[in-house]
Formats: sequence, structure tokens, C-alpha cells
Amino acid sequence: MSIQNILEKQREFFNSQATKSLDFRKTQLQKLKQVISANENLFYEAIHKDFGKSQFDTYTTELSIIYGEINYYLKNLKSLMKPKSVKTNLPNLPGSSKIYQDPLGCSLVIGAWNYPYQLSICPMISAIAAGNTCILKPSEVAENTMKLMVDLFNKNFDERVFHVETGGVAETTELLKLKFDKIFFTGSPQVGKIIYEAAAKNLTPVTLELGGKSPALVTENANLEIATKRIIWGKFLNAGQTCVAPDYILVDKKVATKFIEILKNQVQKNDYQPNSSHFTRIINEKHFNRLLNLIDDTKIIFGRKTDLEKLYIQPTLLYPINWNDKIMQEEIFGPILPILVYENFDEALNQIRNHEKPLSAYLFSNNSDEIEKFANQISFGGGCINDVVMHLTNENLPFGGVGNSGIGNYHGKFGFEAFTHQKSVLKRATWGEPNIKYPPYSDKKLNWIKKLM
Repeated sequence: MSIQNILEKQREFFNSQATKSLDFRKTQLQKLKQVISANENLFYEAIHKDFGKSQFDTYTTELSIIYGEINYYLKNLKSLMKPKSVKTNLPNLPGSSKIYQDPLGCSLVIGAWNYPYQLSICPMISAIAAGNTCILKPSEVAENTMKLMVDLFNKNFDERVFHVETGGVAETTELLKLKFDKIFFTGSPQVGKIIYEAAAKNLTPVTLELGGKSPALVTENANLEIATKRIIWGKFLNAGQTCVAPDYILVDKKVATKFIEILKNQVQKNDYQPNSSHFTRIINEKHFNRLLNLIDDTKIIFGRKTDLEKLYIQPTLLYPINWNDKIMQEEIFGPILPILVYENFDEALNQIRNHEKPLSAYLFSNNSDEIEKFANQISFGGGCINDVVMHLTNENLPFGGVGNSGIGNYHGKFGFEAFTHQKSVLKRATWGEPNIKYPPYSDKKLNWIKKLM
């Protein structure tokens, strides 16, 4: 059956109102949790085939987040769906006002390869929880995980509710020609612009989860031991193939030498060797070669060992780096960490402000003035003070970008809202109707209108 026919069936099913009940939504979410839980070993095997990801990393960075999203909605869906009563203004009294949580309709989710389960399934969970139907297009780059999701989900779910579609650029291009009520995309800013342009032809609302060069700013007031430990973990998690990973470090010149010494020791301590189960491989040869091309051999202070057959690149530290170096011209998305220095804190903030707004930003400092300036003066999607990456694990915080790093956000109630229209309804009483708004008009009526409004 063609994807257009499936979409037509989904639209017909959505219009039947079947997806809108609490019981229906919870049943779909419970089934999804059951299918994933019963087949966890298959999920581990598929992602290991794609890029050597360990069970530990797969559970902590993929499946646990998926389970967390499902559990959040199972617990909170009833209250999220409930119409919200709001105050009614004087001209509309007697009456009442409510905001209804209206599902948008038929949604398209286009996932990313770097976290192929989490970044495909979590937006889909939000779509279903919000009462929509969903077509999911996982990334073809992570081929084995894509095939697993197609096999498991299309066998276990009614295609009128949820269907997984395969394919690459050509198939995605055809998908984007169809009229959806919501498109959710995770990927690069370059492709995000293509998605946005295609969606505009049908005035389809979008959520774009993109990327960018996320800074880690280390001041003289930072705990350097903690800063290095947490930056190294977040940067080399998934071999740096993480959209919210620190892309580069800006460190105060006063502590740069000491910081770099501790940083190198921390990388060595983590034992990122070719056969380490806790270090993921690069997804494919194309990305492997792209990353090697970014490395300036004259600025390596640690790392650079590679193994093409194993798609292994050793965590590599580059110093001193400036803004004109090749490594600073694009998002790295790999295990290479450039280090820049700054002379004063305001200068560092200006350097960040002079570039595209990043998806994430991180500050390591115990100085309250620096923390306040960072939080208030830098525009970024989300971030941490004295940590990296961990903000996206909090379901109470929205996850998304700003400017070049994205449009909209999700996770928890924010995911529900991303796939929902806030529909306003005013209910008026049918008694006590004054004639003040009806013709014939007069100066007296106008004076009363001015007072009331």
C-alpha cells in the first residue's frame, strides 16, 4: 500500500474521533511500552550492529528516556487533556471561558540516526499521547535500527494509528509533498530549512530540533576537577555524535594550563580504546572521513589514533584553537574537542553571541554574577550550570532550540503541547443581554464601551 493511501486511512480514522479518548491513547502507549520491553534484546543487537553502542549506553541514553516519556503520559495524560478554565473578562459576563487541548491530526515524525530510538520514538509518543495519528520516518543511516522499528511496530500497530516508513532522501522528499497537520524533524539546520520550506506549502506547523556549536564556558571560578570530568563524559558520550554535546571549550586564560592538564588526565582515565565497550563507533565511513578532515595535526595535544575498519577515532583534544580554524566552521558531531581561551568573561560572552544561537550552552562557575550573566545574556535552546547534557533528562524542562538551532520544543507536557492546538471556547449565558453593542450607536453607548473595555 502506498504511503499516500496510509495517510488517507489515518486521516479518515482521525476524523472518526477514535484517537481522542483517554482510554485509546493510554492503550497505544501501554502497547508501545510492552512491545519495546519484550524485545529489548533486539533493540540492543540492532544498535550495536549500526555503531557498536553498548547495552549500558543504549539503555541510559535511549530506552530509559523512552520509558520515562511513556510513564509520564500514562500518569499525567488525564490532566493534560482536561480543558483548562480561565478567567472571563467583564464584557463577556455572564459566561465562562475554557481552553481545549485539540489534537492537530495526522503527524509526520522524521527521526535522526545518532540516537535512532530516542529521537524517533519520543516525538511519536508525544504525537500519540496528544491524540494524533503518526507516520514515523526513522533515519536510513542507522539501517539496522530502522529495520527493527519497521518490523516490530508495523506488526503490532494499526497502520491507521501509527506506521513506520522506510527510505532515504527520495522517499522523504515524496513524504514532504503530502499534506500533514504537523511535521516534527530532528537533524541538521541545512535539512531543517528544506523541511520548513516544504511544510510552508501546506501551512503545516513544524517542530525543528536542529544542532549547532554548543559552547562549554569554563571560568576561573569553576571546580576544574568536576568541570573536566563532566565535559569529557558529555563530549565523548556516543563518540561525540550527540546534538547537545559540548562542541568546544572556552576557558579562562588564567586557568587554561591547569585545566588542560586535568582534562588530558581525565580522557586517559576513561580508557577510550578501540575495543572499549563504553566507546561508540562513528556511524559510517563518510562521517569518519569528514571528522578526520577537521583535525589540524599541528594542534593535537592528545589523541588522533584511528582505525577505519572499526570506524574508531580516539578522543582528540586540539589546542590552541581560534575562531578561524576549520574545526570551528561547522558542528563537529564527533570525538574531537577544540579548546579556545579568553581573557575576560564579558569577552567570552560576546564571542558566543557573535555566532549562531546554539542548541545548548554550558557554564562551569561558582560565581553568582557569572551565572546570572550567562543565563540572561546568552540565547540558547537549553543548558546547564556546572554540568552538560543532563538538562534534557528532566521531563519538567522543555527541550528544543532557538534560531538556527531549532523551532519549538518537546519532552513531557511540552511534547504534548507541540502536537496540540490550544482551542479557545467562550460560553455565554442567554439571559441578561444588554443592547450596548447593537445599533443604533450613540455617544452614550461609546462612553460605556470605553469604560467596560
